[in-house]
Amino acid sequence: MYKVSMVSLGCPKNQVDAEMMLYSLREAGFEISPEEAAADAIIINTCGFIEDAKAEAIENILEASRYKAEGNCKALIVTGCLAERYKDDVTEEIPEVDVCVGIGSNGNIAEIVKNAIEGNCQNSFGAKTDLDLNGKRILGGYPFTAYLKVADGCDNCCTYCAIPQIRGRLRSRTIEDCVAEAKELANMGVKELIVVAQDTTAYGTDIYGKSELPRLLEELCKVDGIHWIRTLYTYPDKITDELLEVLANEPKLVKYLDIPLQHVNGEILKKMNRKGDKTSLEALINKIRAKIPEITLRTTFITGFPGETDEQFCELCEFVKATRFDRLGCFTYSAEEDTLAAEFENQVDEQTKVSRMENIMDMQTVIASEKNEEKIGTVAEVLIEGWDDYIKCYFGRTTGDAPEVDGKIFFMSTRPLVIGEFVKVRINDCLEYDLLGELEE
Repeated sequence: MYKVSMVSLGCPKNQVDAEMMLYSLREAGFEISPEEAAADAIIINTCGFIEDAKAEAIENILEASRYKAEGNCKALIVTGCLAERYKDDVTEEIPEVDVCVGIGSNGNIAEIVKNAIEGNCQNSFGAKTDLDLNGKRILGGYPFTAYLKVADGCDNCCTYCAIPQIRGRLRSRTIEDCVAEAKELANMGVKELIVVAQDTTAYGTDIYGKSELPRLLEELCKVDGIHWIRTLYTYPDKITDELLEVLANEPKLVKYLDIPLQHVNGEILKKMNRKGDKTSLEALINKIRAKIPEITLRTTFITGFPGETDEQFCELCEFVKATRFDRLGCFTYSAEEDTLAAEFENQVDEQTKVSRMENIMDMQTVIASEKNEEKIGTVAEVLIEGWDDYIKCYFGRTTGDAPEVDGKIFFMSTRPLVIGEFVKVRINDCLEYDLLGELEE
């Protein structure tokens, strides 16, 4: 029996692809090993979205390659977005890689890996539409939290983004398929479902003629065993009154929205091929908060987009200060080949991009800390994720915290608790991004 080890990088959508490949490998007779040194084959499931992600992927590839000399590895295989984006260039420019596999060939991963271990190394690139969106998975991470990928690809064509070239056009799954997988995940012990796609608010437009995210969420709420449902990657111009109504009224839907705004200046947004401006976005945020006062709002911004002036950046800063998002990430613009924005004039220098990003994050650190202080004395529902043996307390997440990108809550308990259960925790202190508390008996 061959052993295979996998490192999966990048976004939750990529993680779902990895989990499906692992299931295919196990079903084909492979032993899934967490130890790279013991594996006959190592798979690096990559992200290739921006420069930092590509650098991380290459670093992991080179790190894994040492097991070809020091360990048992006979085949180093690269899958995911970097593989799909650069195809044969990966094996040509990184000779340590034996096989490069595009996303359309994920379904053949077991055969590809077996052949590679036995010395038959062939790159494989099926059509993007061959990527199966339905399939069984071996869940990574916590067994009680799972991502539900409801679509793949994107039709938005933002000028800075390479995703349409990498993943192709939007392909939604049917509501029936999504609900069936949710039921299967619930039967596996999953209690928190996180709905993801490149643009979740576009879900269903290709097969139903309109966004059916509200109806999908309503159907998912009917699945027994699922306690929390969270939605990521919602685009601002597609957040409808219908969606907000469902979010406000369905108890299983955590009051949390991830809205990647990227900027607020109308001219910059237009150059990004995105809609809106500061006025329309302020109106949207106000409407959401009026409809769902307890909502936690997360967003992301890009600094240093080509042509961004000091005045346009100041407009962004004013918006961040005034809007006071609960969660915020900021990234410097990455000029990606084969994107329109990479050819724009007035590219901003790296030092300015970084300085602006740090400015935004410094402001957000203060805002996040102040918002955490406002929670002191309140009681939150918490999903227990584990026990910290160093500081001798439990830790988990509130409804306002998505995995990996948001904070945690650390709390004491006088009785043993079960990892994966929901408890009430009284918040009595805070850090910049994390909360501290004790079990509410």
